[in-house]
Amino acid sequence: MLIEAVRTPDVRFENLHGFPYEPKYIEDLKGFNQLRMHYVDEGLKDSKKTYLCLHGQPTWSYLYRKMIPIFLEDNGRVIAPDFFGFGRSDKPINDEIYTFDFHRKFLIEFIKRLDLTNITLVCQDWGGLLGLTLPMEMPERFSRLIIMNTAIATGDYEISQGFQAFRNWVNKTPDIEVGRLMKRAVSILTHDEVAAYDAPFPNNKYKAGVRRFPNLVATNFDDPGAEIGRQAREWFKNEWKGKAFMAIGMQDPVLGSPMMKILHKMIPGCSKPMRLREAGHFTQEWGEKIARSALDYFNL
Repeated sequence: MLIEAVRTPDVRFENLHGFPYEPKYIEDLKGFNQLRMHYVDEGLKDSKKTYLCLHGQPTWSYLYRKMIPIFLEDNGRVIAPDFFGFGRSDKPINDEIYTFDFHRKFLIEFIKRLDLTNITLVCQDWGGLLGLTLPMEMPERFSRLIIMNTAIATGDYEISQGFQAFRNWVNKTPDIEVGRLMKRAVSILTHDEVAAYDAPFPNNKYKAGVRRFPNLVATNFDDPGAEIGRQAREWFKNEWKGKAFMAIGMQDPVLGSPMMKILHKMIPGCSKPMRLREAGHFTQEWGEKIARSALDYFNL
């Protein structure tokens, strides 16, 4: 089935502040061969360490610009894909295309396509809601986690009122001004950084993926993705042997400290959380500090 999609013009990504990385594309990903996806691929291809950096809503791989250099200093290979509907990747215009399984299958096929191994999963927001269900699918590929302001949605615990309020706001605001939202959430952003977050979305036609993500969070037991979340929780409890580092943006009303405490209990051996009092939901904006602390922890 052909999926109708739009592609953000390349001109909108010219001169991105602090993001000099050459775009890489795949146009024939298994199961998605009519859509072009974008990813960053930096560092040595034969590195023994792979940092897989997964963004959330409404961001893209640009979110990791402060962490990528630190991982490269560690002689790692850094992979940062843009989900379909975000960044430089193609954007299906039909809201119903975007499902939990659609995004999860994309990640599974992408990891297989690049044959990524010894992965450190670096995740926040939907990068974790989806990404943290992947190690059980391919445990031989994952070794470490860096977890920031995210969750495993299992449908059997209460989601924060902050998230419910955000989802209601998104549903009332179909033409979300992404740059303005980011500036409100991260006051330290410069004009150029706000423009970079706005770049993927010339108009409302490009924003179906942004609109859909909040409604894909499994908040009830039988919601799509909830069973996979519960399987992931059990897998971590019984099977996970890797290292995990957690950082929390304490000003986050959506996936802040209360939600992260729930997640911390799901991940055996997770570090004592690094608490960033000045940070909110988009913790990567304090990413250099987090990345260095995570590497220090892993090297203990």
